[in-house]
Amino acid sequence: MEKQKNGIGRRKAAVTRVFLSKGEGSITVNDKDYKVYFPLVYLQNQVERPFKTVDAVGKFDVKINAMGGGVKGQAEAAMLGIARILIEINPEFRPALKAAGLLKRDPRSVERKKFGHKKARRSYQFSKR
Repeated sequence: MEKQKNGIGRRKAAVTRVFLSKGEGSITVNDKDYKVYFPLVYLQNQVERPFKTVDAVGKFDVKINAMGGGVKGQAEAAMLGIARILIEINPEFRPALKAAGLLKRDPRSVERKKFGHKKARRSYQFSKR
């Protein structure tokens, strides 16, 4: 059997470790099926997206350890991790994954709260009198 490959995906505060091996297409996240862990269909599609892009659906087993952030961040972090490993397995997948925008880590994160403000940019209401 082929050796297991692993990689990391990040998004916002979420970090996922992704382990990929040859198999029949099972995806588990934190020891649960990904359809149970990500109940929303669009999040399930995010996790499947790298496989659909390179026509590799059902060819690999995926085990994901997700921590931090929320479910959307974890799903997108898993997507990045899977895409990175697919390139490691077969470099010919790179152009298709890059064209789909799956190799770029989304740098956006929450802006910090400033002192003298209610939130990051929202100030307290100004009263002239």
